Amino acid sequence: MLQTVCAEAAERGLTPAVLTFAPHPREYFARITHRPELSPTQITGLRDKISALADTGVRSILLARFNRSLADMAPEDFVETLLIGALRTRWLLVGEDFRFGRKRAGDVELLRAIGLRHGLEVRTLADIRDMAGHRISSSAVRAALAMGNMDHAAELLGRRYAMTGHVIHGRKLGRTLGIPTLNMRVTRRCAARSGIYVVRVLGLGALPLPGIASLGVRPTVEDNGRILLETHLLDTTTDAYGKLVRVEFLQHVRDEEKFPDLPTLTAAMHADAQHARAYFALHGLQENSQSA
Repeated sequence: MLQTVCAEAAERGLTPAVLTFAPHPREYFARITHRPELSPTQITGLRDKISALADTGVRSILLARFNRSLADMAPEDFVETLLIGALRTRWLLVGEDFRFGRKRAGDVELLRAIGLRHGLEVRTLADIRDMAGHRISSSAVRAALAMGNMDHAAELLGRRYAMTGHVIHGRKLGRTLGIPTLNMRVTRRCAARSGIYVVRVLGLGALPLPGIASLGVRPTVEDNGRILLETHLLDTTTDAYGKLVRVEFLQHVRDEEKFPDLPTLTAAMHADAQHARAYFALHGLQENSQSA
């Protein structure tokens, strides 16, 4: 879809742009109806979303605040006021099942009819399917991440699933246990399964670094429920505080566990690190690129 947008923009002398919403419309309606269980998990944070879009050649990213005013907007107003009036859209690509406006009343047929009156050309893109013939969708990505199937998630995304963020100070517990970690905050309602992962870390040098990471609430040492990503670099030490790093998830090793004491936790962490070393000895570091 994004390749098509960029190609059409180049041919027509227009700016390739993407319109996205925050919060997710389903999250907004889950909040106002007091049904938090209906809110979708987040595949990526805003920084990673913008970075991924920019990597495709998109040059303008339009972030619309999804609120009561937007939710109540009539389909005609959505097109005429937002798409045409505010954004000056001349060519638009949407999925065949695209719905818009109050109570999802607008469809592609109405979009084309309104666009015809204002010089807006509308095109649709049929579903994209994977090698097995299954429809590629955000729901499929969320399902793969929830299962910890990182290879399938990479196939659906066209790149390795990753998180980007600044390294923050933690409790320094890993350092006292002989396994120092780089700590990063995680986006709310993260779609990835909690647990231990083999990872690559980018941003700390010319080459990626191998690591083992824990994504979760650290039940053995914490009880506040805050999700954190803690990454241990294998056989490497570096001062990373405050630096912006990208952690790519290669393999889910095991689920998060609550251990009876710190010695048992430490033994498990060393075993995880050995697992990661064996993984990289077998698969190498460079072949697991972002485009895997």
